[in-house]
Amino acid sequence: MLPLEHLHLKHVLQTVGVLEAVILRSFGPEGGQVLFTRDTGQAMLSRSGTRILRALHLEHPLARMVVECVWKHSTVTGDGSKTFILLLASLLRMIHTTASKEPHVSHSYNSLEAAEATTARHLADKLLAFALKELDDLIAMEVAPYGCSVSWEDFTAKTQSAAHTNNHYVQKLLASFFHTRLGYVHCDFVSELTCELLNRWKFTNGLPSFALQFLNDNFPALHTPVSGFPISSSRLIEGQVIHRDFATPCPQTDHQPIKAVVVTEDLQPKLLHTGDVLEVGFGVTEERSIVHFSAWTERSLECVIANLKSLGVSVVLSAVKQSAAVLALATQAEMCFVECVSEDELSVFAQLSGARPTSDCWRIEPEHIATLTFCRPILLGAHRYVHMTFYDSEERVMAKPCSLIICGPGEGQTDQYACAIRDAILMLLTTWEPMRASTTTASKRTLQSPKCTSSFTDNLTDSTKYPSFNLHPLHKCVLQPGCMIPAGGTFEFLLNHALQQHRRSCSDSNDANIGVPVSQLLANALLSVPQQIYSHSPRRFLHTRTRVMSFVSNRFDLVYKQEHKASHMQSEGPLEDGIVSLHCCKKDDMPSKVIMLDLGLESVSCKYQLLLAVLQCVKSLLRLDTVLHTQTALHKQSQRLVGTSWESTEDEAEE
Repeated sequence: MLPLEHLHLKHVLQTVGVLEAVILRSFGPEGGQVLFTRDTGQAMLSRSGTRILRALHLEHPLARMVVECVWKHSTVTGDGSKTFILLLASLLRMIHTTASKEPHVSHSYNSLEAAEATTARHLADKLLAFALKELDDLIAMEVAPYGCSVSWEDFTAKTQSAAHTNNHYVQKLLASFFHTRLGYVHCDFVSELTCELLNRWKFTNGLPSFALQFLNDNFPALHTPVSGFPISSSRLIEGQVIHRDFATPCPQTDHQPIKAVVVTEDLQPKLLHTGDVLEVGFGVTEERSIVHFSAWTERSLECVIANLKSLGVSVVLSAVKQSAAVLALATQAEMCFVECVSEDELSVFAQLSGARPTSDCWRIEPEHIATLTFCRPILLGAHRYVHMTFYDSEERVMAKPCSLIICGPGEGQTDQYACAIRDAILMLLTTWEPMRASTTTASKRTLQSPKCTSSFTDNLTDSTKYPSFNLHPLHKCVLQPGCMIPAGGTFEFLLNHALQQHRRSCSDSNDANIGVPVSQLLANALLSVPQQIYSHSPRRFLHTRTRVMSFVSNRFDLVYKQEHKASHMQSEGPLEDGIVSLHCCKKDDMPSKVIMLDLGLESVSCKYQLLLAVLQCVKSLLRLDTVLHTQTALHKQSQRLVGTSWESTEDEAEE
């Protein structure tokens, strides 16, 4: 009989607690890096929560399930893997404490553990239902107004002053993100490099999500890792880098523009394809048949090369390896061939050049020909690649294509920098996506912030005070894209306060059978994040919380446009039916004194997505009650996959 393992709430908590102990080593601004060693003596040094968790050899299926939840969340938002584990452990402790204190007067349970498990599942369901129904309103009304909202147009504007600009705030957001991944030393440089990359890839008349999605989807083809150099050597270069070398000599051509085509098949006809049968001997010998076919293919190939030459094509990008005859004729015709170009790089080339790949070189149309400014070899580290730039055309209004060169002392560090930049792009993509609003409400409140405003980064005079604005239960608030909040536990402090206020204002009739409302459980669990951030200094924890709460007591940043006709507020247009417009005080009317910008910034949307992902994981974990241990081929395969994930992770530091 196969061994069974009955899971209890304490088992789930113990498993998550072990993962938490690993994560806490690198959590927070004072956290260090985690060092893993292999049997071969190789070492991996990292601060990335996802990479640390996926490098562990986990036997228990619960642990692998938690890591899978973390990985799925990080692939969407690029952020929050360590906070995910911390919140998960804190919530499970809160649920366990609450479930163990319930009276359990019912005799329908077989044991006390079964009663606790039922209560825990009920709490998890209630927590997720509460978050899906109420959390977006609470964040949009009670958290987001204390941050700043940055528009994509202002961020990517060319003219930016040194401080208190939207570009400055985004750099703070990125610097805070890279600090948790790369440490203090390199976070500022990498954040500036990422900002420059985003400015270059601003598509004309394109949404911010389009540009960020393009960078994320094509990041492998848009960056080049170079080992053996310091990270300060990382830079942007104009155009695209094809990670292959020229298969034929690259002639020195000064003429512009250069024409190029992309081919997906071999230019020389093959004698036999897979599954074909060659019949010979019809009045001629087998040798003569093959000789005639070979002569025909040579003449055909010469015609193809001549056709390309007549069209002015001097560069051919090939998805496959070409024959020696093709390369020989191309060399004679002074035509450059680049073989075995990856599908991702050909896709980027097609999008940037506007040229379509072709499989039939006899039917080349103008839409198959790309126009380049230059195409020449480039030496990056120990490798030689193909570097090309695209010819500007009025018909093809695009961004300013560039490639990111990421340098590092070793392959592991270079890979770590590249992963951090890609995760930062994912984080920004989540930040500039508007938070969804449920359709159950009768109307909406729209929190509008056309320009970057922040009550934490700017300080008003004492005479500028406005009363708080209470949210009507039938209205809905929509969080606008680009919303950021000071880091260092500010989000958790504000949401904790909002949940406490919500608990006092609501009767919690749905939770009458449970001693502690779910809003209180979530509020208490949130404080575990700033407690760990300031675990080295409890006094700083209290000081930061006091500073945050001092802003809550004076809600001077929001004003109801129809009730308060302040001189510094300007009308943005008539109110729409069913929509209440809330405006932030404009930054130009505020002194430039910075109060909490030293804490950095973090994305409000990412925090919201993180909370939902954690609550969904809690619900999934508490649904499990039995583990069936097997020793089948599937189990052995899972063990090999774990080893493969470890082996596929490049060394991030060689000690």
